[in-house]
Amino acid sequence: METKNNDTLSKFWFMASNTVPPIGFFLFFKHRNRHPNKARQALASAVIGVPIAIAMGYIMNAYLLK
Repeated sequence: METKNNDTLSKFWFMASNTVPPIGFFLFFKHRNRHPNKARQALASAVIGVPIAIAMGYIMNAYLLK
């Protein structure tokens, strides 16, 4: 019998943690003990999402909401 590997982050949560980094940090702390690969993916997505959010905030404020 083959078991399903539940140690990967779903695409939905990966995108959610990338667009809203606090979700990624929350998922990291939630899964860090039982599912280390899932936690690492959530943390990496959140860390990548922070500079993207800062850059998009700057673009929105400087050019689009002028």
